[in-house]
Amino acid sequence: MIMKSKETILVVDDDLAHRTMLRTLISGWGYTVVEADDGGTAIEAVQRQPFDLVLMDIRMVKVSGLEALNEIKRFNPVIPLIIMTAYASVETAVKALKEGAYDYLTKPLDFDELRITMERAMEHSRLKEENRYLKETLATHFDRRNLIGRSDIMTRLLETVVLVAPSEATVLITGESGTGKEMIAGAIHYNSLRKDGPFIKINCAAITETLLESELFGHEKGAFTGADRRKEGKFRQAGEGTLFLDEVSEMSLSMQVKLLRVLQEREITRVGGEEVIKVDVRVIAATNRNLIKDIEAGRFREDLYYRLNVVTIHAPPLRERKEDIPLLAQNFLKVFAEKNRKNIKGFTPRAMDRLLKYHWPGNVRELMNAVERGVVLSRSDNLDESEVPLFRQEEPPPAAALSQTDGFEELPLESVEKETILKTLDTTRGNKSEAARRLGITRRTLHLKLKKYGMMP
Repeated sequence: MIMKSKETILVVDDDLAHRTMLRTLISGWGYTVVEADDGGTAIEAVQRQPFDLVLMDIRMVKVSGLEALNEIKRFNPVIPLIIMTAYASVETAVKALKEGAYDYLTKPLDFDELRITMERAMEHSRLKEENRYLKETLATHFDRRNLIGRSDIMTRLLETVVLVAPSEATVLITGESGTGKEMIAGAIHYNSLRKDGPFIKINCAAITETLLESELFGHEKGAFTGADRRKEGKFRQAGEGTLFLDEVSEMSLSMQVKLLRVLQEREITRVGGEEVIKVDVRVIAATNRNLIKDIEAGRFREDLYYRLNVVTIHAPPLRERKEDIPLLAQNFLKVFAEKNRKNIKGFTPRAMDRLLKYHWPGNVRELMNAVERGVVLSRSDNLDESEVPLFRQEEPPPAAALSQTDGFEELPLESVEKETILKTLDTTRGNKSEAARRLGITRRTLHLKLKKYGMMP
């Protein structure tokens, strides 16, 4: 098999025959190989050029592998290094692991084990570097724009935003109402190269079809009754910034055709006009609907879906990241206490317990409203449970929670369960353990249900 990558491997061994054999073998796997006949030569090579991995014998006459390891790690701490050793030197190899080697292999080498270990070491190194970059970016350069959360699911979302923001890619944000899709769009804009340009928002569900075309593309004077002057639309107002199309799924099919043309041609025409106007705008769209189902039902154009869906970010419901509730609630408390000029410090244990046990059908928006009501009604330094009235006082049973269908028609229970499992697996990118955790069932139960519905052999 020919590898696509051309990683460079430094092979260090004072045994010429063994080194030559390794060069031939590893080159045949598609890697570039550089040789060194001693630990000292290896140190000089690492200081002279970058390597993706060092494969080094531990016993060498002039400078041992252990000595070379320390110097190489001092110069480049992140380079993965695999030690080769005879059985009699395993104790020394274990010491090398403590000094920072990724792994050790005993001679004579098992070639399959060598290849697998090399691939794992380089992948581990890549992941460590990506995580370091993402953490540094989040800590020092990233403008969260009120995206609050420390849960694993929010950390992954933020990491995706960090990677997507600097690009010019069109982004589709999916998720239930109240999950913060607009804040995610704002975070993308304010961390992009367009951050100095406008961030223009429009709710496609709140405007009639006739007015939506004018709002987006503008109109000429006299284009329709009441058009007493020329008006520039949102695409022109966004300039070289970002246009956020909220609830894009509510557009009529005829408007979808017009939006598709703009995305393809990067040009607009005002309503009632003939002038073709070039636009340079990044588009971010959002929806709380299942667009695949809308496409199947003929309510949404497939070609527009693929234009918008260059990168998809899913805004998770609050019930899937309950560990973020205390952080969110305290942040809202601070904001509304200052706004209402009240000296409220926090929540009583019972109040916080109530917030954590509630299922939050309205998601983050509902939590924000609940805290604001509590602040307005509070007469003490800490909100107690009676001061955080919730829309629905009781947690629904698991079956009711599982049967939520994002506003779609009522379905038989088995169909709902199957659809929920499929959506959860899609959200977790096929990770069955994570899907089982989110569904509140064991991995074994998930396997049984997948077999029951014919979704696995």
